[in-house]
Amino acid sequence: MTLRRGVYALLTMLVVAVGITALVVRPGVPEQRPEADYVIVAGVAGLRWEDVDPQTTPTLWRMAGTGGIGSLAVRSAQPTTCPVDGWLTLGAGNYAAWNDAPVPAECPEVNVVVEQPDGIGAYLPEQQTAVWHNQQTRNWGAVPGSLAESVRCTVAVGTGAAVAAARPFGRVDRYAPELPENPRELLASCVLSLVDLGTVSGDDPQARRMAAAAADAQLARVLAARPADSLVVVAGLADTDQTNRLHVVVADGPGWEGRWLTSASTGRPGYVQLVDLAPTALTVLDRQIPERRFIGHALAPAQERPADLTEAIGGLADADGEARAQRAVAEWFFALLVAVQVALAVGILPLLRRARRPAGPVAPVPVSPRVVAVMEVLLIAAAVAIPAALLADVLPWWQGSHAGWYFAATTMVLILAATAAVRFLPGYQQTLTPLGAVAALTTLVVGADVITGARLQLNGVTGYSALEGGRYSGVGTVGLGVLIAAALLSSGWLAQRMPRPWRPAVVVLIGMATVVIVGSPYLGADAVGAIALTAGVSIAAALCTGGWLTVTRAAWTTLAGLAVTVGFAVVDLRRPPQDRGSLGRFINALADGTGGSTLHRSTSANLTALAGSPLTILAVVGVALVAFALLQPWGGLRRLFGIYPTMRAAMAGIAVAAVSGGLLAGAGLDVAGAAAAVTVPMASLAALRVLGHAADRTQPDGPRPVDFGPPRPDSAGPPPPEQSDPAGGGGSPRTRPVAPAARASGDGLARGDGASGDRACGDEPVGSGPAPGRQGMAAAP
Repeated sequence: MTLRRGVYALLTMLVVAVGITALVVRPGVPEQRPEADYVIVAGVAGLRWEDVDPQTTPTLWRMAGTGGIGSLAVRSAQPTTCPVDGWLTLGAGNYAAWNDAPVPAECPEVNVVVEQPDGIGAYLPEQQTAVWHNQQTRNWGAVPGSLAESVRCTVAVGTGAAVAAARPFGRVDRYAPELPENPRELLASCVLSLVDLGTVSGDDPQARRMAAAAADAQLARVLAARPADSLVVVAGLADTDQTNRLHVVVADGPGWEGRWLTSASTGRPGYVQLVDLAPTALTVLDRQIPERRFIGHALAPAQERPADLTEAIGGLADADGEARAQRAVAEWFFALLVAVQVALAVGILPLLRRARRPAGPVAPVPVSPRVVAVMEVLLIAAAVAIPAALLADVLPWWQGSHAGWYFAATTMVLILAATAAVRFLPGYQQTLTPLGAVAALTTLVVGADVITGARLQLNGVTGYSALEGGRYSGVGTVGLGVLIAAALLSSGWLAQRMPRPWRPAVVVLIGMATVVIVGSPYLGADAVGAIALTAGVSIAAALCTGGWLTVTRAAWTTLAGLAVTVGFAVVDLRRPPQDRGSLGRFINALADGTGGSTLHRSTSANLTALAGSPLTILAVVGVALVAFALLQPWGGLRRLFGIYPTMRAAMAGIAVAAVSGGLLAGAGLDVAGAAAAVTVPMASLAALRVLGHAADRTQPDGPRPVDFGPPRPDSAGPPPPEQSDPAGGGGSPRTRPVAPAARASGDGLARGDGASGDRACGDEPVGSGPAPGRQGMAAAP
């Protein structure tokens, strides 16, 4: 007992050490970003990369060729960022909204009252109302005017720029309704200038070209009059209708030449957010950033982009097309996935009820083996649907005119290929082979994508959209749930094939590798998911040898999760504020009294996800099927857990990690729903198999008892076997054919809790049944 507790302690320390190591190491961030004496931010609401070409926008084309470029996500506090909300978010450095008015089909023009009492500056009488609105009715803590408050002097040209340049009480330092003929003196009067170059809106190509050309002509005048040693940023900082898109962002200045743009808020080259522009201006000007008000991070030049500008801009425009197609396709994909999984959950119930052969002479007609085989294939196909959809993004399905059909065809081919690979795998008839094969295949697909940069998850149907502004790199919500389920099922399947003393080590090794993939900022970049996965791995390691979650095991499991959390928090708080992760920012918010808004946002996000996500239905249906069917005496899951205790350990770990990871990340039950999409079909398949062979008999491993012949007439005792079932044909278990010897544990099957020392609970054939130590002896004369 002392040695076993020492093993638990050692494994716990190993999980903690690897988890903290994976979380605290972060990619190197340039210590010195390019600096300048002046910053000019020129905004063109609605401008997209498809509007930029050498003929229509020659000035912007040349500027993109010499500067850094990227895709701009224009998220604000409104679902749709109209121009007034985009300009206000720019000035706040945080997600802001002008008011609560519903967004119409077409965004209105920036219609804000701008007064000019002295002819030099301006005054916005509605600015204070906007500040109150964002402070009282929004959860982000945005303060419009924070950017202007961080510098001594600000210039605004145009109504939209006045919204961004106004201080919280409404004052604009320098203001011009339109760009002067010679704006050199105006742009040099303050270190920060904001210029409204107009709006590019509508779906008419000719109208868009004309608007883009007009904005380009204004930009040419700005570049001609820019002060020396200045940074000019051009941004399409808003949408113009309810169709969210990615927009143009270009940074032209010393140190930005020929690079992709990135920021710590996205962590991916070529992608930045609207809230990153305000901290960029202050960082370049070497001004103090108001940490409690700004939510973004300063832009930075990333690796070099393709030398061919047409290719680089084409790639950005293609990313916008993929993100636009992803949203529509994802809706029907998950709706169809939920419908299929619910249908399978209902369809498997009669098969579970009739799978176990009764011992009496009268029994219902058994289910046809062909029906069972078809159900197994359907369960495998349902379990590999999400990995197949993720892998479908290898092909550019979004580029065609029928993107949804192309995606459906590609995904269906991949589902059929994966299902066939599992079905015709050698050893398929063994009980756990389909489960292990699906888990290993899913772990390989999702893990390989995360390790190679999560390119399939960005704008992928089962990944995350750059338009949402929540995540741009690493593992997403759906990917996290699927990876948790697949990795823990793989560890349980592999550990079951090992001798009992080695099982915790196998679970911990596979779990540690997954924690590194999920938590490392180089890979999954999900600290909360890594912490939740650490708790799940600890639970699985504690239960994989059988038995219950005792006080000692629960203590070591809790200690591992807390140690990783505390260790990461301590290290994260030692970083510079701009490099802290979500956990460090939350603890800092608690310390300075602003943690309430963070908790409110997380709670609101959980409620929104619970109410509006189809993955919530998957999680609820999965729990209902397990609780009211699979865990019932006729459901087979208890018997599965008794024969294979590592499967009980893996599924317990999945439940803990998936539920805690989703709630802590503000994703509701989305992580649990994605995990259930893989776990529940495989658990149903395994339960169906063990029920189908629950009445099989095994022979003892040792020598058979000596047959002394039939008893004498005067001897007392039970009748001979051939007289116990006059009807014949499989009534009494004592007269049934003896199945091939299986090596299952007697105590584990009798008690159904996996606490016994199953001598070879490896991957037994489907015919594995009761243990030789108990019922196997009953089959002998």
